[in-house]
Amino acid sequence: MPPPPRAWQRMLSGRRLDLLDPTPMDIEVEDIAHGLAFVARWNGQTVGDYAYSVAEHSLLVEKIYALQNPKAPPKWRLAALLHDAPEYVIGDMISPVKAAVGPSYSELDEKLAAAIHIRFGLPGALPKTVKAAIKRADKVSAWLEAVKIAGFDETEANKFFGRPSEEILNSISIDLRPPVKVREDYTKRHAELLALI
Repeated sequence: MPPPPRAWQRMLSGRRLDLLDPTPMDIEVEDIAHGLAFVARWNGQTVGDYAYSVAEHSLLVEKIYALQNPKAPPKWRLAALLHDAPEYVIGDMISPVKAAVGPSYSELDEKLAAAIHIRFGLPGALPKTVKAAIKRADKVSAWLEAVKIAGFDETEANKFFGRPSEEILNSISIDLRPPVKVREDYTKRHAELLALI
């Protein structure tokens, strides 16, 4: 009988993360920041000299979440920063691919997210109200990315993501930066939020 397929990945920190049974002890923010800084949003189909990374997107979502929820405690801002953290090992699949793969992708994502949350002092499963608020911020980010760097016109972006308020649109921008800089900023922001909890 052949051995089971390998289901773990070695991280640059030296950790060995089992994707099917992740444990909080095998998760390091440096691995998350590094992985996300090199994972392109929109399958890399964006304008500019650098890919727009999941790490950059996560920083933007945390900022939007804070603008939309100014009284939110730091732990939920940290949850917003980490909302796509599982993608550091499973990559960023665009929504049509997620739909085609089916529920197995969501199950894997949820297991990884729970381990990541626990590692950094958050509940494994976020409250539904917090998750919904983060999703609203995520949609604002998606609208901005779609219009500013991914070739959508505003009408099309409005249809898929809903038009953000002018106040939010005037408060934020899209940055395209080298992965090393984004990785540094992600790690720094993570440390700042952890220190506030």
